[in-house]
Amino acid sequence: MKRCKLMVDLGRRQFLRGSAATAAGAAVATVAGGGAKPAAAQGGARVAYPSTRLANIKDLALNEPFEVAYPDADAPGVLLKLGRPVEGGVGPDRDIVGFTTICPHKGFPLHYTAEERTFDCPGHYSRFDAEKGGQQIWGQATQNLPQYDLRVDEKGDIYAEGVDELLYGRLSNVLG
Repeated sequence: MKRCKLMVDLGRRQFLRGSAATAAGAAVATVAGGGAKPAAAQGGARVAYPSTRLANIKDLALNEPFEVAYPDADAPGVLLKLGRPVEGGVGPDRDIVGFTTICPHKGFPLHYTAEERTFDCPGHYSRFDAEKGGQQIWGQATQNLPQYDLRVDEKGDIYAEGVDELLYGRLSNVLG
């Protein structure tokens, strides 16, 4: 068998040495660049959305979706009072969360299943866990369900301050 003259016989040790040098170079570039993270890695919203009052704690019933629209009328979502402290929960019991109800995979409307506390997509069967910050637990989606960044004021009013993931189909995802 004829060997290509340009082919390099790269052993495991030489490969690891090269990988270490590449990683070190990337670390130096990050430090030299001020260590700034891309918006996606900073956590929190990647697109700035307005602070908006969505409801009052008194409006919510245990484990029943309360329909809202955020950040605008074209973005359906829900608030949930889950009855126990959860990731991203706000309010006196840290059990109130809010999510968009549009699947991040292909934009199908999601259905909340109260018994399992999941958001389910009828399109490609993605499922998202409401108690774990909208984490995808099954299906075709490639990101978690966008969760609202919420705060509750002293009167019990619930405000959305942003969204932790990109909203499906938004031009602002690319231009923001």
